[in-house]
Amino acid sequence: MEAIPARARAYVACVVLGALLCAAPLPRTPAPPWSAVVPLAVVYAGCERAAARWRFAGTFYPVLLAGAFLLPPAAAALVPLPGALSSRVEQRPYALRRIWRAAHLMLGVWAASSVHGALGGRDAVAGCDFPYALVPAGAAVLAFCLVLTVLDGGIRALGERVPARRAWRGLFVRSLAPVAVHGLAGLMMAVLWRSPYGPVAALLVLLPMCVSWWVFAQYHRERAAHQATIRALVQAVDIKDGYTRGHSERVGQASMMIARELGLDDERVEVLRFAGILHDVGKLGVPTRLLRKDGPLTPEERRVIELHPEYGHEMVRGIGFLGEARAAVLHHHERLDGSGYPYGLMGAQIPESARVVAVADAFDAMTSTRSYRRARPVPAALEELRRCAGAQFDPRMVTALVRALGREGWHPVVTAGEEPASFVPAQQTADRSGSRP
Repeated sequence: MEAIPARARAYVACVVLGALLCAAPLPRTPAPPWSAVVPLAVVYAGCERAAARWRFAGTFYPVLLAGAFLLPPAAAALVPLPGALSSRVEQRPYALRRIWRAAHLMLGVWAASSVHGALGGRDAVAGCDFPYALVPAGAAVLAFCLVLTVLDGGIRALGERVPARRAWRGLFVRSLAPVAVHGLAGLMMAVLWRSPYGPVAALLVLLPMCVSWWVFAQYHRERAAHQATIRALVQAVDIKDGYTRGHSERVGQASMMIARELGLDDERVEVLRFAGILHDVGKLGVPTRLLRKDGPLTPEERRVIELHPEYGHEMVRGIGFLGEARAAVLHHHERLDGSGYPYGLMGAQIPESARVVAVADAFDAMTSTRSYRRARPVPAALEELRRCAGAQFDPRMVTALVRALGREGWHPVVTAGEEPASFVPAQQTADRSGSRP
């Protein structure tokens, strides 16, 4: 997102102002303990540079939380500053994104240090008072997660235009477990730092954390490679079948909306998005002349096109991380009444992922202009889905899409050459995909 909305810039400015106020020492307070602030800031900056080298999108929280456990709030807020301001940023505007990263981490560390100090955590760390030292440390981790969640949700809602009801959903729960593990490492660092063994021993705690972090970075690299493979397959389909360019991404978007409305967990939502994106990948095995034919298809040509789900399943069956998306690729043209293909499955025999993609596929086919007919308005397409629910489509999936669109609207990826068109019968909603009336 290169263009940052004005309201998002104002939000960032308010967060930056708050961070500066938190880092400013109060009158009549001791000077920051630079002997601890500087080494921790240098170590954190080094970890951020390592993250950039490994191309790992994340933050090394143990050093920040160790600073929260060792230092007063204003001093602890300075620890993330150099590393965040020099961190790698993928999108423009680079300076604003670095400033945002620094400010929201400063506020999180300040809040963690404040809670930790208020509960007597620094005395517990200095005196190695276990297990009591875990209580203020746990409260500090909760405060840290809560502040970051609130700030991240705000920037998602204002900067990325995510609906408010979704901007904060799941952020706190997803971040709590990994940050709690980092908090334990930070607590061990703080205890060793105050022990007779000193800061050098404390840094040894980072070695196993760095190894695990590197392994996690390799996992993310592998996942990024998988996603690049998916994008390449989809682009190949779009090039071959130019009339439906952008269709795969829109089906993925609609599938994701249905999955979220059904209350599925984030991992399954992502898998169903992949299922929608890849549902037509088997078209790579269909002759181009059939995909681009302007007139009606002959029975023989239709039978050839109806092979594309099986072609697609063969193409993706070896991609392990797709999970149930593979079943959706194979079965997204099955119908509840058993008249679909390739196997004529009925009702609950059809995998849930395929029932989701079937509705998303038909919806986008109806609301997109094709070579052989113009698009329908969204309300007309939804009415047709309701009419076919129970025979062709799963009523639960249709209801989920209707509710999601009623709340969020339909804002598909704009594709060159497409324009709104008039109503056409439901039987024509997927002629080029091979659907039978």
